[in-house]
Amino acid sequence: MNNLESYNHIRFGGTGFYEQKRGLIAVSGKEAVQFLDGMITNDVKTLEDGQQMLAAFPNAHGRLLGVARVLRQGDRFLIETEEATREKVFQNLFRFTFAGDFFVEDLSDEFRYFDIFGDLDTESWPSLTVRLLTQADDPQNSLPYEGGVAAALGGRGGSLTLIVANGNADKYIATLRSNGAVEIDDELYETLRIESGIPKYGVDMDETTIVPELGLDGLISYNKGCYIGQEIIARIHFRGHVAKQLTGLWSEPGAVATGVLQGSELTSHDGKSAGRITSVSYSPKLERKIVLGFVRWDYLAEGTELMVADHTATVRNLPFVA
Repeated sequence: MNNLESYNHIRFGGTGFYEQKRGLIAVSGKEAVQFLDGMITNDVKTLEDGQQMLAAFPNAHGRLLGVARVLRQGDRFLIETEEATREKVFQNLFRFTFAGDFFVEDLSDEFRYFDIFGDLDTESWPSLTVRLLTQADDPQNSLPYEGGVAAALGGRGGSLTLIVANGNADKYIATLRSNGAVEIDDELYETLRIESGIPKYGVDMDETTIVPELGLDGLISYNKGCYIGQEIIARIHFRGHVAKQLTGLWSEPGAVATGVLQGSELTSHDGKSAGRITSVSYSPKLERKIVLGFVRWDYLAEGTELMVADHTATVRNLPFVA
C-alpha cells in the first residue's frame, strides 16, 4: 500500500501500527506513592490497580521535563514517556532513590513499543489490568494481550500504545498483520499524530513550555499536595488562565496554503501577534492543512480566524479526528 491507501485503510475501518522507541521506567516500594506524588502533576493516590493517568514532570519553575502516562500494576508504577525525555525523567527520579523506601528502574530496552491507530474494536481489547510479561514468558500468539503485551496505554484521539516484551515483538507484529493491520511509516505517523492532537517533545513542547500551556485534559490535579513546580502551576491556574496554549488550527478546505509552515507566526486580522505554529500536516480526511500551535489566550476560542502568511487559519479544538 502507498501512504494514501494506508491512511484510508486506517481512517475508514482498518488498523495501523507504528513502532518507535519509548521510555519505560518502573517505580516500586512502600513509599512509591508518596514519592511520585511529590514529583508529578497528577494525584497518584487516586490511581487504582490497572488504571492509568496522564501526568507531567515539571522542574522547580513549572516548566516541562516530560509528559508521561502512569500505569499502576499492583505495588509497581510503570511510567511511559517519549524517547526524547526518557533519560531526563529517569535521572529526575533516580537521584532521589537514597531518600526513601522506593526503587527506580529503567526497563526501556526490555520492550518494544507500538502506537495503534484506527478501529480498535474495543470489545476485543479488554481491561488494562495485565501483568508485566518478560522475555522468559511464552504466551500464546494471539491478538492482543496474550501475544506478549506487557501493558496497553490509551492516548489522545483514540490511539493506543502497546508495550511488548522483546522476545514476543516479532510474533506480535505478525499477528497484527494477519489481522489486517498495516505498518505506518514516519510521514504517515506525523499526519495521524497531528490529527489525533498528540504533541511531540522537541517539536510542540520542550523545557521552555510551562505545563498548563499544553492544555491536555487530566494532566494536572489542583487538589493534591505539594510537588516540584506546584507553586508556579497553581498560581497560573488560580489567577485565571495561561498566556498561551497549544491547540489546533486548520486551513480552508482545499486550500494549498503553501505559507503554512512549521515555525510560522500567527497574527490577528488587525496585525497583532497571536501565536506560533509547531507542527503541520495535510489531512486527507478533512481535505485541508492541519496544524498544532501555541495560540494566545485572547484568540483561543474555537472558530477564531487568524492569519498565517496570506492564508486564514481557524482555531479548532483537539483532536481533529477521534
